[in-house]
Amino acid sequence: MMQHLLNPIPFVHCVTAMLLAILFLQSGLDKVFQFSDNLHWLKGHFSKTLLRHHVKAMLVTITITEVLTGVMALVGVGQIAVNPDAHASTTFAMYGAQLASIDILLLFFGQRIAKDYAGAAALVPYFILCVGNILVLTLA
Repeated sequence: MMQHLLNPIPFVHCVTAMLLAILFLQSGLDKVFQFSDNLHWLKGHFSKTLLRHHVKAMLVTITITEVLTGVMALVGVGQIAVNPDAHASTTFAMYGAQLASIDILLLFFGQRIAKDYAGAAALVPYFILCVGNILVLTLA
């Protein structure tokens, strides 16, 4: 049933969707279960920026989009694992990768506004992975 995963393209589809699922579910669920701690830290992080009055709304937004991204990527893993037809099996992996790209852009924007340049730079490899994943999913 999952013999097709031995082929390089479905394998890459599956493992990148897994990575995004782990990354965004862990991050999003951490924000859900540690909301007040995250809110407190972010208020300090953005205290000297134009965004200081919008921290709670930003945290809620990024929490929802991260959890949604992780769920879509996880569903994508399941689709890829059980369906050898590349076009039919990558729908949710594609949605997850696209939303992950948007999530990272939101985080990158916030880090740049907060002048946390090292934090912003740390997001770039994840963004490259997402864009590369979208391309690989498109070419399949």
